[in-house]
Amino acid sequence: MHDTSLTDGPEPLSHGLKQRHLTMLGLGGVIGAGLFVGSGAGIAVAGPGIIVSYLIAGVLAMLVMRMLGEMSAAVPASGSFSVHAEKAIGRWAGFSAGWLYWFLLVVVLAVEATAAAQIAHGWAPGVPQWAWVLIFMAVFTVANLVAVRNFGEFEFWFAALKVGAIVLFLILGTLAIFGILPDTDPVGLTNLTGQGGFLPNGWEGVISGVLAVIFAFGGLEVVTIAAAESDDPARSVSRAVRSAVWRILFFYVGSMLVIVTVLPWTAQSATVSPYVTVLDSIGVPSAGTIMNIVVFVALLSALNANVYGSSRMIFSLAERHEAPRALLKVARGGVPRRAVLASVTFGFISVLLNLKWPDSVFHYMLNAVGSVLIFVWAMIAVAQLRLRRRIEREAPEKLVLKMWAFPYLTWFALAGMAAIVGLMLTDDSARPQLLWSGAATAVVIAVALVRDFAHGKRDFAQSKRK
Repeated sequence: MHDTSLTDGPEPLSHGLKQRHLTMLGLGGVIGAGLFVGSGAGIAVAGPGIIVSYLIAGVLAMLVMRMLGEMSAAVPASGSFSVHAEKAIGRWAGFSAGWLYWFLLVVVLAVEATAAAQIAHGWAPGVPQWAWVLIFMAVFTVANLVAVRNFGEFEFWFAALKVGAIVLFLILGTLAIFGILPDTDPVGLTNLTGQGGFLPNGWEGVISGVLAVIFAFGGLEVVTIAAAESDDPARSVSRAVRSAVWRILFFYVGSMLVIVTVLPWTAQSATVSPYVTVLDSIGVPSAGTIMNIVVFVALLSALNANVYGSSRMIFSLAERHEAPRALLKVARGGVPRRAVLASVTFGFISVLLNLKWPDSVFHYMLNAVGSVLIFVWAMIAVAQLRLRRRIEREAPEKLVLKMWAFPYLTWFALAGMAAIVGLMLTDDSARPQLLWSGAATAVVIAVALVRDFAHGKRDFAQSKRK
């Protein structure tokens, strides 16, 4: 029988992460290249209405983070939502959420390594792109093999640089709006209402904007995985989630507000970072180079976080007999080295596929995991609905961080996710990815249910023998 109790034994992993690591991870975990580069595509379809798009996507991400924070503070585990889904819904749910998230991380890891290598190759053309990929993969593999504190330190400084860049951008942009910077005139709100109004493409544009930006919020889950390796997981995760939730919304929505206020939305290009366009317009020298460095750091940060998150997820699956037990070996420093190596091995394979067949094999792999995040978020919401009732009954003192307006906002979040799936089905560009991801999810769930059935028969036979 699998364990459904709310209390687990102590994690065999290290407790080398400090509060400052987790707080910065909570803040920086969702600030990635998707915000710095991908937001241009959202502005192209929504215009100034991108502010509303980010507000909708950000509120949904905040609700998911709060739910995850509640469960992780009450039941800390390196498998995070996979463990919560198993305890709340059943073994098949934990298996499906864990494996799908692992696949998502190791495939996305290849995208990040390749994108970072493209930037580095631009700076040093003498070094081939594949060599840069190899260097980045090797550096972060070693960093994650040595001690969890290394992962924490890397992420702390990466996140600090990303947060610092956004804060500086917000300050410069606000000064430009009011005409306080040299050679700038106050712009007022003309760019928000000109060029077709605030919603130049109507609410349809806002909805398309949501689809363009929602997946940029992926990454918030890693802080709850990491919490299990801190000295006081319950307190650490609740503090990290509390400090991150509002600031993330402020960074995302604030950035978009500055971008579409400083310049007309029509001045933006889907292929150029809107941050570069704005900084160029207000006369910041070498704006393109500065943002290239920030995007480079964001990619390496995400690469580091994904090596860490994927290794802990597959380690947790092995703990629960849902992955090979050989992955359970923990080094003296409390690092699950085999789990790290298993994750980066698949990552190296993904990178090779990406370099060799970026438009065929790798494209299909990316499509197969692209929309998995929505399934994972839905699983988090359903698990929180069920687990909250159990915690209130069995261990109410564990509820140190509570979901707002329970259960109404949890249901609201689920309705929001269902609406996004519905919109993706009607959107020609998003539909193929959703269908591929849906097929991959269905296959994993089918495997999980078959395993569940086999375990059930075996448990029944053992009980009969007794």
